[in-house]
Amino acid sequence: MKVLKDILYKVPIESVKGSTAVDLKSIHFDSRLVSRQDAFVAIRGTAADGHLYIDAAISQGAEVIVCEKFPSELAPGITYVQVKDTREALAIMASNYYDRPSSNLKLVGVTGTNGKTTVSSLLYQLFKALGYKVGLISTVTIKVDEKEFSTKLTTPDSLTINAYLKMMNEVGVEFCFMEVSSHGIAQHRTLGLDFKAGIFTNLSQDHLDYHNSFAEYRDVKKRFFDQLSKDAFAITNIDDKNGRYMLQNTKSKTYGYGVKNLTDYKVKILEESFSGLKLNINGNEVWSRFIGDFNAYNLLAVYATADLLGVEKLENLKILSQLKPVEGRYQHHISETGIHVIVDYAHTPDALKNVLQTTNEIRTRNEELITVVGCGGDRDKTKRPLMGKIAGNLSSKVIFTSDNPRTEDPEEIIRDIEKGVEPQDVFKTLHITSRKQAIKTACSLAQKGDIILIAGKGHETYQEVHGVRSDFDDLKIVKDLLAQFNK
Repeated sequence: MKVLKDILYKVPIESVKGSTAVDLKSIHFDSRLVSRQDAFVAIRGTAADGHLYIDAAISQGAEVIVCEKFPSELAPGITYVQVKDTREALAIMASNYYDRPSSNLKLVGVTGTNGKTTVSSLLYQLFKALGYKVGLISTVTIKVDEKEFSTKLTTPDSLTINAYLKMMNEVGVEFCFMEVSSHGIAQHRTLGLDFKAGIFTNLSQDHLDYHNSFAEYRDVKKRFFDQLSKDAFAITNIDDKNGRYMLQNTKSKTYGYGVKNLTDYKVKILEESFSGLKLNINGNEVWSRFIGDFNAYNLLAVYATADLLGVEKLENLKILSQLKPVEGRYQHHISETGIHVIVDYAHTPDALKNVLQTTNEIRTRNEELITVVGCGGDRDKTKRPLMGKIAGNLSSKVIFTSDNPRTEDPEEIIRDIEKGVEPQDVFKTLHITSRKQAIKTACSLAQKGDIILIAGKGHETYQEVHGVRSDFDDLKIVKDLLAQFNK
């Protein structure tokens, strides 16, 4: 049990009606989860307004209501707390309720359009290899040292984040690496967390269905660095045109990393193939089993962060060479007859361009590059023709297909993608709505030495149609189909 006045510490309060000396069992923002002696925080969401469920929460047993506007009628015996922004209040309350768990470990946030999952996951791997107890909060999974939990959001809600951080405290976790999404920042999910470091990977078009413009998207990302304390450090991709901008107003110590520009941490790609990368990092050569220029940046961000967290240089490089690729991130498989398969989460124009350019740099051009790609429904529609253009330009053949259509018509999504294909590339393209049939067609077309790139879903093991998630694993399906074709 926690006392309300302690949970409200540092919450900007506008008005209170009732006592704050109330003992509380829990905090919820979903009225259906409320029970006796709980607090209900009314959140204005994109689909529903929690203020409409205040009466339902009280009928479930809520004794405290946190809201932006008092109801016209106040229920007797209930404490009402009025705040300007309930999302902001919830984040601070969550941290207080769980005894400010982020202060008891070294929390490192990773933000940017692409590379967040890879960088955070590799940092988890590296510090585990060093013998530390480590936490991870990512798009793919949540880990409390060795224990793993499933997740659906890149950055979970603030109650969930703090609950997991508290669990990490209880088992002695020393470092936690966390993806920080633009949605999470905009919705104050990370407010009240004590980040010891922030990493910026890169910035390109994404989430314009949520943010009104690219400038707004960029500035939301920047807000994460603005909120870092003077005791933290921030490290940015200096080659990205927004890299320096991200750190303009941060109070933290700042560092840069890159390939092209002179900076604190610099990498040079010496060799590149489907077996890995040979790199020179700050004058030291290291081999990695990762593929692609974009992974050179990811590995450098990992090296730099570990260095700034006190890892000895040679130990850092040694473990860097042992790190394993992240599931669904340029995941490479070779069939029995020598057909290369790459499964990647690339679901933005820039990410798709990166994986295709990387593949083209490695291939001999004597083989076909067959790309299977779609776009998610109920998401930024403006990126669809851009991805169509990129796929058409950089592939030998392209099969446009369904991704996670959600509530949209998959045929309409594919037509949007096809609008971007340039006239000279139209002959390369096929339109197959069924993702399984699209992958089957790619397998049928592929010969020894050819490359099949399946983009968009990566680690996901489901396909979402009208709110229903059905089993669908790109890598498993392509392996099974190639085996059926005896390829």
